[in-house]
Parts: sequence; structure tokens; C-alpha cells
Amino acid sequence: MDDVWAQVWARLGASLRPGAAPAGRAALIAVAGALAAAVVGPFWRVLRVVVTLVHELGHAAVGLATGRRFAGFTVNPDMSGATTTSGATRGPGLVLTTMAGYPMPAIAGALITRAALTGCARAVLVGIALVVLLVLVRARSAYTALALLGSLAAAVALWWWADSELTCSVVLGLGVFLLLGAWRQLANVALHGDRSQDPGVLAAHTHIPAALWNLLLGLVLTALSWWVAGGLLPLLPF
Repeated sequence: MDDVWAQVWARLGASLRPGAAPAGRAALIAVAGALAAAVVGPFWRVLRVVVTLVHELGHAAVGLATGRRFAGFTVNPDMSGATTTSGATRGPGLVLTTMAGYPMPAIAGALITRAALTGCARAVLVGIALVVLLVLVRARSAYTALALLGSLAAAVALWWWADSELTCSVVLGLGVFLLLGAWRQLANVALHGDRSQDPGVLAAHTHIPAALWNLLLGLVLTALSWWVAGGLLPLLPF
């Protein structure tokens, strides 16, 4: 047992030091895999829960940062979800908390992608595992807990057993997938115009039309996509 813990601590220490960045071919495969996961129907229906998880945790993180209380959250197989925070019923804290959901997968995806490109893929996996452990007690449905545990198991397994090349590729693919998933999620709500979704709620709170909120969120995603592209394009072999 002591040997196992020694290996764990050694691996944790190594995870905090930058390693090899993904090579051009590995980066291309990772991007292609992320694109397939975000576009091909069967893949998307299975993996979209990851985007919803990050969306809902975005509400929670910004809510806590603005002084609200985070009670719990749920995600559903159909990509819907809900986060419960309590606090002021109006004001900038509520607006920022409501606004955080749609851009958060893109923010997380951009940061994860950039981290993978600088050789910090294993550190990303450690961070994912820690976040999942922290929020697991806030899951308010069996499906939510199952999705979190599945994410935790995948992160730990990749961190422990995968070699550096595979780890970099998968983490890079995850980052790109979250960014693409954020675009798909925003496009879906913009096209359907559901007033119960975040842009409609923001419009009710601020009297700014939902279309303008969609435009603002789209500009945020565009800036993040530009940042990611700046790091990825020099690596791709074409």
C-alpha cells in the first residue's frame, strides 16, 4: 500500500510539470475526433452531457463568485439541466450568473486546449478530478451523479494508465469538443428562441432583447475560437 501511495504522489508531482506538447499529426487526429463527436449524431447524443455539465457548473461558479449560494444542479440526457442558486432576485450578480452558462464550455474548452498545447494535459486531468469530487455532493439526480462519476473515472484512468501522447491528444480533443459544443448549444437556443432558456431569462431581467444576448454570447465564443485557432493552426500539418 505504501508503494501505491508513493506512486500516486510521484505521479501527482510529475503532473504539475509541463510535459510534451502534441505533435502535428496527433493534434490533427484530436481535432478531427472532436469535430466528429460534436457533429455526428450518435456521438453527440452520448457526449453532449459533458457540455451540459460544464454549462451548469458555469452558473454555479459565477454564482459563488458573485456572492450567491449554490444549492445543487442536475443534468439530463437530452442536454437540458438546471442549477439552483439563491441570493438577490435582481442585480449584476444574478445577470452574470445567468449569463455564465453558454460561454462556460467555450471558456473551459479554450483553457483546456491551450493547456494541452503547452504540455499540461495531465494537470488538466487532475483539475477535472478535483472539480468533480467537489461538486459531486451537489448532484441532485441519479443521472447527474452517474455523469460525474463517469467523468471522474475517465479522467483518473487516462491520468494513470495512458502514455503522454495519448493523454495530450485526448485532452486536446476534449478542449476542442467543449468549444464546438458551446457553439452547437448556443446555435440551438438562438434558432429555437425558447424564452425559458438563458437568453430569454436575461431579457426578462434586463429588458435587453434575447437576440442581443445571443449576439453577445456569440462574440465571446468567436473571441475564444480565435484564441484557440491561433494555438492550433501552426501545429496542423497542412
